[in-house]
Amino acid sequence: MTVGQEIDHTHFKAGDFTRFQAHLEAETRLAREWLNQGRFTHGDPMAGFEIEAWLLDRHEGPAPLNEAFLQQFNDPMATPELAAFNIEVNTRPHPLKGRALSLIHREISATWQRTLLAADAVGTRALMTGILPTLRPEHLRLGNMSSMKRYRALNREVFRSRQGRPVRLDIAGREHLLHLHRDVMLEAATTSFQIHLQTPADTAHQVYNAAIIASAPMVAAGANAPFLFGKDLWDETRIPVFEQAVEVGGYEDVARGPLRRVSFGSGYARESILECFEENLAHFPVLLPMSSDTPPERFPHLRLHNGTIWRWNRPLIGFDNEGRPHIRIEHRVLPAGPTLSDSMANTAFFYGLVEDLLTEPGGPQSLIPFAAAKDNFYQSARLGLAAVLQWRQGERVGIQNLILDELLPRARHGLQRLGLAQADSHHYLEILAERIRTGRNGARWQRDFVARHGRDMPALTRALRQHQATDEPVHQWDLQPAAPEDSESC
Repeated sequence: MTVGQEIDHTHFKAGDFTRFQAHLEAETRLAREWLNQGRFTHGDPMAGFEIEAWLLDRHEGPAPLNEAFLQQFNDPMATPELAAFNIEVNTRPHPLKGRALSLIHREISATWQRTLLAADAVGTRALMTGILPTLRPEHLRLGNMSSMKRYRALNREVFRSRQGRPVRLDIAGREHLLHLHRDVMLEAATTSFQIHLQTPADTAHQVYNAAIIASAPMVAAGANAPFLFGKDLWDETRIPVFEQAVEVGGYEDVARGPLRRVSFGSGYARESILECFEENLAHFPVLLPMSSDTPPERFPHLRLHNGTIWRWNRPLIGFDNEGRPHIRIEHRVLPAGPTLSDSMANTAFFYGLVEDLLTEPGGPQSLIPFAAAKDNFYQSARLGLAAVLQWRQGERVGIQNLILDELLPRARHGLQRLGLAQADSHHYLEILAERIRTGRNGARWQRDFVARHGRDMPALTRALRQHQATDEPVHQWDLQPAAPEDSESC
């Protein structure tokens, strides 16, 4: 749950909000000026990722030990998350060409092996999965919050803006879950694999629109979170959990405004990616008014404010090693896991599909209306590969056929346009193709395991870990229970 840089204190006064708002307005104007002047980088597309993961105890439950883990890992590429049993591991950006996909896979694999070793050294295990099957409501308490001031401030400000009303989690899936929660820790139930795409600023709005359209097939293909608190819900239950966990709206209504802080967005970008940042300024009250002495050219207030608004496709301003600003799109719809091979297959599909959608006559947004893209997304999160989507001219098409017949060929063409190695493109897209043909994404595998072995969530979690360690794609996994393990270190 990234909300920008760490802050200095957690209690704010009215003047703090006024000062921050003035800085935010100035930096948003400056960003618009720089975009018009062409001062953002215009180089080749760059790829990068964030992996959110769980630390587990010897009973396969969450272990709130990320401080000890981070000290052992000892690398700024790993950071804490909202809950002390979650961590985030990042990759360095890579030019999106040549053998980038296999290179990144090797880098992520090496980083993940270091993660496993560091976790073992502090008496835990690490797992990538969208929602931990063994998670219970009692794990999601403030005592398990990471010791970062920004998270405690966020909790205070979210519930101040809600007038103290509890969060109501109400999810109707295969089963029904109703749960009340009195802090932001409910968001820690979800972990993701986030794909970053750094892109030229003058075409970033089209990339953003393409990512919006790609979201439905991405979430259907990659769904890996069917269970929460023992209930069988959506294929990708992360989506409703996250949206309801931080349910704070815009100015029109504090808690349930027309624009939500976690959402699919309000529409396509028309002429510039700065429209998203300007919408953030116009429609969302400041949550964390921590004014900074950092020069406005580094956009500290804009970046902090933007970090408290969670579109499923989120534009960001960042800086390269030379201090030059860039625009990147953060594609947030995918869960963590089931394996790095599956994640890289999803990545190849996303980069290739987005690139090819840019060639759509009239731009990506001419393919389907925004309302259809939004409906497609939620249908896909709920039903996974059983979803039926609205496509060209209002045609209704099953998502498996859509991916196999149209979107995978488009992704192959897009990867070719980017100049990615053909062997890599074929390898990763074929993993995704087989997953679609068999209909076995991570959510399907978890349900099949439970159908065979019952709702033994520790056994399910143990099997997830052991299969994940092989890095074999999920469509190849068997349904056998995991073998017993030596648990001395856990």
